[in-house]
Amino acid sequence: MGLPGEFALIARHFRRLAGPAALDLKDDAAVLDPPPGRQLVLAADAMVAGVHFLAEDPPETIGRKLLRVNLSDLAAMGATPLGYLMTTALPPGTSDAWLGRFVDGLAADQAAFGLSVLGGDTVSIPGPMTLSLTILGSVAPGAALRRQGARPGDALWVSGTLGDGALGLRVLQGKLPGDAAGHLARRYRLPEPRLALGSALAGVARATMDVSDGLVQDLGHLCRAGGCGAVLKADSVPLSPAARALVEADPALLPLLLTGGDDYELLFAAPATAEAEILARAAAAGVAVTLIGGFVAGPPEVQVRGPDGAPMTLPAGGWSHF
Repeated sequence: MGLPGEFALIARHFRRLAGPAALDLKDDAAVLDPPPGRQLVLAADAMVAGVHFLAEDPPETIGRKLLRVNLSDLAAMGATPLGYLMTTALPPGTSDAWLGRFVDGLAADQAAFGLSVLGGDTVSIPGPMTLSLTILGSVAPGAALRRQGARPGDALWVSGTLGDGALGLRVLQGKLPGDAAGHLARRYRLPEPRLALGSALAGVARATMDVSDGLVQDLGHLCRAGGCGAVLKADSVPLSPAARALVEADPALLPLLLTGGDDYELLFAAPATAEAEILARAAAAGVAVTLIGGFVAGPPEVQVRGPDGAPMTLPAGGWSHF
């Protein structure tokens, strides 16, 4: 007798993603030995077609984005990846060829980031495709980076460039002219989890999180966790050449870059006296970082200052999940 449909699908596609702890995906659960003397770090994120990715996106990039947004959560905690559990809720008509390409993307990033699947579930649903991933990592005891800890007088830093993901989505939707090199679309589809930088910030960053729902909104989370305010200098926010070209052509796009989300860069607070140390650690990790403001005494609010130093009014704070 052949395997039931679900198990045949797992055998055809997902088994090649499994590492030793997954027991060849033939049991009800995985058996994982945590690294000796390390604490576990766990996070979960879901993506829904039409909300977090475009239905016409290449299947390879959908799988890679699902893994990378979860890896970004580990980066924000300074953690090293161990493995992940994944649930795929697939609508009727999802083809074997689509799943093969989806798994190809996951396999490529598993090799790049050094982890494997531990298990999960596959179900059929009538609604849009829904993908959920729970990731496991580890840190040295007491070394996990946290959101709480920013203090008045601390410097505000961010990695990489901001706004590319939000602009890339609108390019793919035909709402903005495309960039010739396709940089913005790539940044939307394939964020870069800053794992090396997260590990490098241990012991110097006071508060850290990744920017997923928009710079201003996520900075507000750091403010509330630290019980202080922040001043964000809009003209200091790092932009890629492709994003800068669009903003120079249409300055009204600047608020989108500050609130649009899908950046998956690290936002962190550090003592103002640690600038040289921050730059040295970021250089060793191979990631550019930029000083974009600071934390101040007062209510947990974000003040955005324009190039002239005057307060900026933004139409929205950032992405909402509800």
